[in-house]
Amino acid sequence: MVKTKVITALLVTAIAAVLAGCAAKGDHTGREYAPNMYHSVAYEPLSQITDKDAGTWVNSLSNGRGEFYNSNQYNPFAMNMREPAKNTVKRNAQGWLPYRQKAVPKDSVPIVTAKLTSPLESTPENIASGKALFEIYCKHCHGATGMGDGKVSEKFPGIANLRGDAYLGITEGHIFHVITNGAGLMGAHGSQVSPEDRWKIAKYVKALQAQK
Repeated sequence: MVKTKVITALLVTAIAAVLAGCAAKGDHTGREYAPNMYHSVAYEPLSQITDKDAGTWVNSLSNGRGEFYNSNQYNPFAMNMREPAKNTVKRNAQGWLPYRQKAVPKDSVPIVTAKLTSPLESTPENIASGKALFEIYCKHCHGATGMGDGKVSEKFPGIANLRGDAYLGITEGHIFHVITNGAGLMGAHGSQVSPEDRWKIAKYVKALQAQK
């Protein structure tokens, strides 16, 4: 019985010591099990880490290299992404050029978007896609029917009522620009929503405005 108690006490002491070593305190951040499961490595695609031993201490895989090694051995420049050729312009899958108009004061939006027209047709499919996208990206602020009564409006009053008289005359180009660059309380969403999806949302907003 005494021997069992002694062994139990030793086990408890050992477990406590191990757990104490994991605790964070002061400049010590503590220890983690399999840290590469919690901390992702930020890759710089045009400047690769070519040292295969870089980050070996955090790699729990048996692949013979460090966690931070991220070079493409099949690329002569050891890069995962090649730099585009000089004087070239990126196009998307539809062949569209980038939208280059920057953010402008809210009152100037109608001026800079006067000639901006949608490359998409007003088909039921595009409008249906626009509705699905609106519910993902816009509903929480503008509400399900676009009347500015989404959940966010409870905390931040003044969100645009897209079906109000002040907005009925805006064009699809105007909506596309505001989604891209933001205006007033509206933040820029160009980095989150593709150009094609922005145009589809604009289609749906105009469909909403046409409803009685």
